[in-house]
Amino acid sequence: MFPKDNIFLRFALVVTLLAHSLLGIFNNGINNFGNLYLNQIGFAPFGLFLAWAIKLSHIANAISLITDKYVKITSSITIFILLVGIYLIHFEAGWFVVGGGRNGMEFNFLLIFALLNVMFTTKEK
Repeated sequence: MFPKDNIFLRFALVVTLLAHSLLGIFNNGINNFGNLYLNQIGFAPFGLFLAWAIKLSHIANAISLITDKYVKITSSITIFILLVGIYLIHFEAGWFVVGGGRNGMEFNFLLIFALLNVMFTTKEK
């Protein structure tokens, strides 16, 4: 099912995107992110809708990476979301997620460039 190009990178991206999204569905993290964060920073009353849209788009991107369909469009949407996340959340915390800091932008940076690599090496079907 996985395309042979970038199979290990795609697998890592799929696991990461699904783990980040599915956990939030089952532990109320998406609702908390929407209601307790996005609504509070000015997205009310749309915070909950945006939080669900973000997580569902990550799931769609994971499915797209597995099936090798719509990779460029779904990855572009995910990259946009990650860039907004850097701007709104992670930039002020600095670079490091852990160790030299907390909640920084290094994870988003790595995901963005991994998705770019897949996008630019995929032959769209």
